[in-house]
Amino acid sequence: MQELDRHSLAGSRPIARTDAPTVFDETRRLRGRRALILALNLVTVAVLFAAMAALLSAGGLLGLEIAMLGAYAVTLPWLSIGLWNSVIGLWLDRRHGAGAAEAVTPALGRVRGDEAVTTRTAIVMPLRNEDPDASIARLERLEAELAGTSWADRFAFHVLSDTDREDVARREEALIARWQAARPGEEIAYHRRTDNTGYKAGNIAEFLHRERGFDFFLPLDADSEMGAATVLRMVRVMQAAPEIGVLQSLVTGLPSKTFFTRAFQFGMRHGMRSYTLGSAWWQGDCGPNWGHNVLIRAEPFRRHCMLPVLPGKGPLSGHILSHDQVEAVLMRRAGYEVRVMAEESDSREENPPSLPDFIRRELRWANGNMQYLRLLGMRGLKPVSRLQLLLAIQMYAAAPAWMAFVIAGAALAAVPGQVSAVSIWWGVGFFAFIMALNLFPKVMGVAQVLADHARSAAYGGRARVVSGAFVEVAFSMLIAPIVAVSITRFLIGLLFGRRVGWDAQQRTRARLEWHEAARVLWPQTLLGAALVAWLGWFAPGLVVFAAPILIAFLGAIPIAVWSTRPALSDWSLRTGLFDIPEDRAAALP
Repeated sequence: MQELDRHSLAGSRPIARTDAPTVFDETRRLRGRRALILALNLVTVAVLFAAMAALLSAGGLLGLEIAMLGAYAVTLPWLSIGLWNSVIGLWLDRRHGAGAAEAVTPALGRVRGDEAVTTRTAIVMPLRNEDPDASIARLERLEAELAGTSWADRFAFHVLSDTDREDVARREEALIARWQAARPGEEIAYHRRTDNTGYKAGNIAEFLHRERGFDFFLPLDADSEMGAATVLRMVRVMQAAPEIGVLQSLVTGLPSKTFFTRAFQFGMRHGMRSYTLGSAWWQGDCGPNWGHNVLIRAEPFRRHCMLPVLPGKGPLSGHILSHDQVEAVLMRRAGYEVRVMAEESDSREENPPSLPDFIRRELRWANGNMQYLRLLGMRGLKPVSRLQLLLAIQMYAAAPAWMAFVIAGAALAAVPGQVSAVSIWWGVGFFAFIMALNLFPKVMGVAQVLADHARSAAYGGRARVVSGAFVEVAFSMLIAPIVAVSITRFLIGLLFGRRVGWDAQQRTRARLEWHEAARVLWPQTLLGAALVAWLGWFAPGLVVFAAPILIAFLGAIPIAVWSTRPALSDWSLRTGLFDIPEDRAAALP
């Protein structure tokens, strides 16, 4: 780690901006915004904690209730930051309209859209045992779009393979050879590593040290898709803003077929829209990096953002799995800004096709984010950057905290007189309030759509948006406890040395079979049955109160299976439930 610190602080620095008064004003505004967001979150966390403490102390605080309070406190920062990010995002959207993204990332206003592209950009796609037909086809579409502009010679395309399955590798090679033959004047390259050292981040690092003729590089995941208009806009902004080292686009979901994916991406799209805009308002130059659909300045990244190999042999050692946000904080430490383009554009990705596939992805991210525990003390990080790493950890730590809260609450039912000392209506009301706060990012995103006629029309009208939101919220409330159990089991496993590997993700499936769901979700079913039996014996009245969570646990396997059933998926497609604008556009003649 010390070696990383020495090298990362050496070398190039960003070109200084000459608009000193503007820089000073923006710095002062950011300080004010960050002070406000800190105050809002501290007050919110304090009020919510005090309310729960009052609720639980009605009959005197027992050890179990103190444990519940401790677990509850762990969940509050992530809940509060989501609340205020989304509220601020809606406010910015209503205040600035189409100019909201520029209001939080002023550099977007420096370009008109007709500037010459004078820089060279490498568009890279790391692959590992993915479906090469789908992935390379997306890259080909982007190349064809850029070829139709005046700036095709400013872009090169590199497929970086970590594939260790020979049949998949042969298919990759054949597709690239066919593409190269069809486009002899374009720079299209394929490189296959013999090992997976450093995973995706290691693959890109090797590329950057091997290829040095580029000003920027743009990594795409195997499930990523971007259009030429967005890529050119990002390049022009980076040309006009030499102080920016990373420019992240807002990524939305691609049209999909399964009920699960359609519901998931419908909710994610609304939640991310307001949340990202609000977070960009106060994060400013310490923005996010999601690892794909992002434009990065090559030389500073090469000098300052090479990742350490964490020493030791445990699950938090070795190569960093969640590399993206670490690269962002290193870029900011080096003096370059990390900004987000908080506007919807043709920057998209596929989402997991089923609940077990979604859980597998979450577990890999959880493992990677927990490695940040070993990076919090890294020297020279900006305070906001350090906070971002801490929030990334807390996002997954909240899952076992919620499970601890639920289990401690169930255990409390066996204490005579303790449950009856609490007003059931106060408890139900407060629980509903907390659930509403959890949903605020999605609610604010839906409100953005409903407040704008053109946006609503793009989703099929306000009635369709509202109906989709209600169904998606109900579906999310069912799957959230299911996912929380899986994350909790995995994080407990981390304590005993369990870790995940880096395998290809399941990106498409026609349906999920019962045995596949049971293999992943049997613990949720067992936990649900145990809770029903326990509460039924000690506090039957609480079974109704706990019904949403109990239904989720007991129904985990059928929920996972039915949400991929072709009949249900076809119904959502036929009725337009969960339609996104791209679905509506594709249906037009």
